[in-house]
Amino acid sequence: MPADPRDVLTRPAAVPDVTVSYGDHPDQVADLRAPAGSGPARRLVVVVHGGFWRAEYDRRHTDPLAVALAAQGHPVAQVEYRRTGQPGGGWPGTLTDVLAGVTELPRLAAGALPGRVAAGPPLLVGHSAGGHLALYAAATAPAAVGGVLALAPVSDLAQAYRLDLDEGAVAALLGGGPADHPERYAAADPRSLVPISTRTVVIHGALDQQVPIDMSRKFVAAGRATGGDIRLVELPKCEHYGLIDPESAAWPEITAAFRSLQDDR
Repeated sequence: MPADPRDVLTRPAAVPDVTVSYGDHPDQVADLRAPAGSGPARRLVVVVHGGFWRAEYDRRHTDPLAVALAAQGHPVAQVEYRRTGQPGGGWPGTLTDVLAGVTELPRLAAGALPGRVAAGPPLLVGHSAGGHLALYAAATAPAAVGGVLALAPVSDLAQAYRLDLDEGAVAALLGGGPADHPERYAAADPRSLVPISTRTVVIHGALDQQVPIDMSRKFVAAGRATGGDIRLVELPKCEHYGLIDPESAAWPEITAAFRSLQDDR
């Protein structure tokens, strides 16, 4: 693992093969990466980046992750969306953008990467706030999502608000706390939406200082108790950023969990 785990956020990577638009706003786009080799067409993988939904973080910091998945033979789309601090970001634009992207990208990717994208709903890989958005998409539009790999997801917005994660990130997303906008939390908080019927694997590092692992433990326990197809993988020596770093010791666990989402599908 690099001396500073945050190095992955700015590590140079190959440029994407093509960028497509799923809406009219400049941030309603996705970068596509063709799968390496000449193997059979596979289901699209949509990477949903984190950054606590804030404008200063964009899809670029998931480039190493996306490149590594494409190298394993997967067509990959890095979806962008409007974020807090931007016009149209926050409630509801951030959430509706991701829903629109997840729904439209299989068609757009199949057109841009002919013969490389198999039919069917995409697999979502979401990290941190992107994990929240991936879980939200699966809960809200289950037919549009083939599986979710949630990496250190913000899976309980009410708790994240109480913990003041990233100094008010949830309040910025939803316009206040649960007492101010209970209907928004009811609609957007994965913890309020269990069980999620889509097959889901949650991976969380025990050393995570950005999103506490206990949040994932409680979320997965609630999902399993209500019949959800969900499991938790805990990595005792991993922090927050190693989960999206192909050079980290956590990477074999990430790829193994990702393969498990594709079993029998």
